[in-house]
Amino acid sequence: MKIYLHEYDNWTDFVWDDKRVIPMLSEARNLQGRIMGKMESLGFDLQNEALVNTLALDIVKSSEIEGEILEMEQVRSSIARKLGIEIAGTVDSERRVDGVVEMMLDATQKYDCPLTKNRLFGWHSALFPTGWSNQYKITVADWRKDTTGPMQVVSGPLGKEKIHFQAPASDRIEEEMVKFLDWFENENNLDLVLKAAIAHLWFVTIHPFDDGNGRITRAITDLTLARSDKSFRRFYSMSAQIRIERKQYYEYLEKTQKGHADITEWILWFLQCLINAIKSTEDILSKTLNKSDFWKLHSKTFINERQQKILSQLLDGFDGKLTSSKWAKINRCSQDTALRDIQDLIAKNILQKENSGGRSTNYELIHLPKTDFKNMI
Repeated sequence: MKIYLHEYDNWTDFVWDDKRVIPMLSEARNLQGRIMGKMESLGFDLQNEALVNTLALDIVKSSEIEGEILEMEQVRSSIARKLGIEIAGTVDSERRVDGVVEMMLDATQKYDCPLTKNRLFGWHSALFPTGWSNQYKITVADWRKDTTGPMQVVSGPLGKEKIHFQAPASDRIEEEMVKFLDWFENENNLDLVLKAAIAHLWFVTIHPFDDGNGRITRAITDLTLARSDKSFRRFYSMSAQIRIERKQYYEYLEKTQKGHADITEWILWFLQCLINAIKSTEDILSKTLNKSDFWKLHSKTFINERQQKILSQLLDGFDGKLTSSKWAKINRCSQDTALRDIQDLIAKNILQKENSGGRSTNYELIHLPKTDFKNMI
């Protein structure tokens, strides 16, 4: 009995209902144009700041979907270094962070380069530079071999696992990937946003690697969306929105992969997720503008490296309350040094004590009038 889409002959002869898809596709395309137009009206430095923030968010959330937590400041710093962009408060980054950054930058900054098997293998090597995934040795820069059994997506405790999906057998992968890559580069009659939805489903269904399939799928999605924007600058994050809608994401994937050739429901979900991603990015870009305004205001104020690091985190959205203890821990400095840094910023009218009371003294930024990106144009 056939359970999965890929078990049918000619399983990639996808069909969909244009009457339902086209209106939503048009809305997504309109929003893409609006966000690109707004960004082009901003200065080069602001565009770079927004680019770094959006790519960092995309990378962090794509990894988070797979249960891997990356530090945002490490990701931002790695992106900025590799793009030659100066940002305040840079930190050193781990090898695994640099690897995933390299993959995403290759996908988005070189979006017009052909997607090939060797390019995918390069991405896979960047994701797993040691050849290990968690505690498991995996096949890197090659298709999976299924030496321990079929590739399955499962959930639940040991002995009570639920199988959500079983990928095509490993001996089919080479043929399936040749077909996918040929379609990806040579099918020119599809709208590129629609193509992104189909490519996402197609690649993740083949599941060609031992690990990293989700992150590489989303990198292919970003590459295709960059082609649709005709720009290497990323100002919205599909991965961040998928992270928010993760439950529905897996539900629609599982439903479609256990269905037939009609993928209308998957395409509609993908387009709505894209629309939501573009709409939510306006808040991110407003934050970028406000951050820029802050640094312009204090361009002639002496702020040391420790202060820059904390201020950047506060402007990006600090996790929890800022205390002198957290300051000392983040900067790896003494409590006395942390208090001196804080008191200096209070004297410069940058920080103030919160009025929340409690056992610990908390500090916050003295807020400036905010720029609303939505109302800029």
